[in-house]
Amino acid sequence: MTNFHVLVIGAGIGGLALTQGLRQAGVRVTVFERTRSRTDWLQGYRIHINPAGSRALHDCLPPEAWQRFLDTVSTVGGGFGFVTEHLRDLLRFTEQEITPDAGPADAHHGASRIGLREALLTGLDDEVLHLGAEFERYSIAPDGRVTAHFTDGSAATGDLLVGADGANSRVRGQLLPHARRIDTGVLAIAGKHRLPDSDLPTVLVRDTNMVIPAGRGSLFTSVWHPDRVAPAGDSLPLDTSSAYAIWGFGDATATFPPGVTDLSGDDLQRLVLERTAGWANGLRRLIEGSDPATVNAIRVRSATPVGPWETGPVTLLGDAIHNMTPMAGIGANTALRDADLLRRRLLAADRGDIPLHRAVRDYEEEMRGYGFAAVAQSLRNARMSASGSRAGRYAFRAVLRSVHAVPPLRRRMATGLGS
Repeated sequence: MTNFHVLVIGAGIGGLALTQGLRQAGVRVTVFERTRSRTDWLQGYRIHINPAGSRALHDCLPPEAWQRFLDTVSTVGGGFGFVTEHLRDLLRFTEQEITPDAGPADAHHGASRIGLREALLTGLDDEVLHLGAEFERYSIAPDGRVTAHFTDGSAATGDLLVGADGANSRVRGQLLPHARRIDTGVLAIAGKHRLPDSDLPTVLVRDTNMVIPAGRGSLFTSVWHPDRVAPAGDSLPLDTSSAYAIWGFGDATATFPPGVTDLSGDDLQRLVLERTAGWANGLRRLIEGSDPATVNAIRVRSATPVGPWETGPVTLLGDAIHNMTPMAGIGANTALRDADLLRRRLLAADRGDIPLHRAVRDYEEEMRGYGFAAVAQSLRNARMSASGSRAGRYAFRAVLRSVHAVPPLRRRMATGLGS
C-alpha cells in the first residue's frame, strides 16, 4: 500500500517528531491531541537530548524547525560529574570528552521542554494538528482500515494508527491490555533554583552532576542557560527565558512519610534538607534557594517488558509502550529514536519498497529490543539510587575512582554517557 494515511494519537515529543518526519516527506498524517491549546504544554524541566536523540530529531524535522530547536537549547553545555555529598569529585568529564568534534546533529543538547515543543510544532497547521480531540477507542474495519473514535463523538479513519499518547496510553490499553506499569518503590522530589547565584559552586551552575552519598538517597543536578534575557520582573515558574539549576532527590518511597506526594513545596524542601543534613553547603543552598512553587514529588513508575504481538494497523511509540524512569535520562531520546525508525520504515512502504504491514512489523521488532533495554537500564539506575546498602555505594564510588585513573575506561564511559 502506498499513499496511505497515518493517524497519530498524542502530540508529545515522539508523536510530533513522527508527524514532522512524515509530513515533510509527503505522507498524509494527522495528529490528535486532547489538550485544547498549544500553551497547555508550557511546563516541565530541562531535558537532555543525547547524540542518538539529536540525530533522530534532525532527520525528522524540516530545516526551519531544526534551527528553531538549536536556537533554544542551553547556551552552556558543561560536563558531567559524579561527586560525593561533600562535592568532592569521584569522576568528572568535560563536554569535549563526552562529544568530541561532534556537529549539532550528533551532539548532546540541554533543551527546555518548552523550546523543544515549540520546535516540534513549527509549521503544523489545523489541517495536521487537531487540538481538543480526546481519544476514546479505535475500531478496525474488515478491509483493515482503522478508525479512531473521540469522546466528543467525532471519528477519523486511516490506514495506520500510532499510539503516542504517553504512559497512561488508551491505545495501549486496548491493543495490549496485559501490558503493565509498576511502581518502582522509588520517590523523587525535584525543584528549580533561579540563576545567577554567586554563592553556588561553579560545578552546580555549569555541569550536570550525580551526587553519590555514603548514606541514603541520591541527588541529580543540571543547569539551563537560555540564549534570551528574562524580562524585567519575570517570576517563577521558570521558562526558556530564565536561567536556572534543576535538582532531583531520590530515595525509596518507604523511607518517606505517608502522603508525601500531597505535601506543599515548602514542606518538600524541608524534607529534602533534613535528608541532606551534613552535605556540602552548596548543595543545600541549591535546594533551600529554590522557589517552592517549582518543588514537587512523584512516585517513579516503569513499564514491564512486553513480548511480540500480532502486527496490525495499530502500533505504539515512546512512553505509550516503553515508559521508563527518569534515572537514565533517555526516555525522550528513545521516543525520538522510535519516531525516526518508524518514519524510515513508513517511507520505505510509501515508496513501494515493502508492504505497510511489514514496515510496521519490522519497526515493532527493532523497537522492542532497544526500547525495553532502555527500560531495564533506567530501572536499575532508579533502584540503585534508592539502595540503602553502604557497601554497594562504597563499591560504586571505588569503581568511579578506578575509571578516572584508567584512560581507556574513562574514554569508553565518556562516549557512552546518556546514550
